Amino acid sequence: MTQPVRTGTGEALPLPEGLPGIVADWSSDQRAFKNVSWGKAMMWIFLLSDTFIFGSFLISYMTVRASTTVPWPNVSEVFALTFFGESIPLILIAIMTFILISSSGTMAMAVKYGYERNKKMSAILLLVTAVFGATFVGMQAFEWTKLIEDGVRPWGNPMGAAQFGSSFFMITGFHGFHVSVGVVFLIIVAIKVLRGDLDRETPGFLTGRKGNYEMVEIMGLYWHFVDLVWVFIFAFFYLW
Repeated sequence: MTQPVRTGTGEALPLPEGLPGIVADWSSDQRAFKNVSWGKAMMWIFLLSDTFIFGSFLISYMTVRASTTVPWPNVSEVFALTFFGESIPLILIAIMTFILISSSGTMAMAVKYGYERNKKMSAILLLVTAVFGATFVGMQAFEWTKLIEDGVRPWGNPMGAAQFGSSFFMITGFHGFHVSVGVVFLIIVAIKVLRGDLDRETPGFLTGRKGNYEMVEIMGLYWHFVDLVWVFIFAFFYLW
């Protein structure tokens, strides 16, 4: 049942009849967002739009893979590495996944220490997260190099369906770009935290309200999203 709109003093105001009443009732819900900062709201909107992009990529990949008449390469063999004469399937991908998921933990702790005004620990954990991200990108570059040496291209693939190359480079490349951008911003935020810019409200790039470490949390939202997207890529591309 529709609840009456209330004023700042708590007095209930009767809703108009018909369509105007419906509009007034729905528009009153905007009050729930009054205390949400623009930075956090815009980051959520950006992540929502990015969700549609990654979702479109993965749906297109699944459609292509399900409809192709040419055999799809065996990913366990394609992404295997040889150690001491033994071929270990997906070992590099497993390590990359472990590193990226671990970075979510360090990012969460950076946010925690940020709101506790522990600048040193927050900055250190932000830099550790950046190192994890850079390591992930480096391992992904090694993976790309290996496939390119094996003849895989966006327009062709000697191991099976030609769509394998285009799907792989498009999806992992787009995600790797997000991780790379995140690493740069993590370093910037870490430097600003360590210098005390967020405490002094120093004018400049990526500086929030005085004494407010919300910028660290906003950076955390982005990083957790990047990690979550990789879980879906890992499941659909490497395990399927």
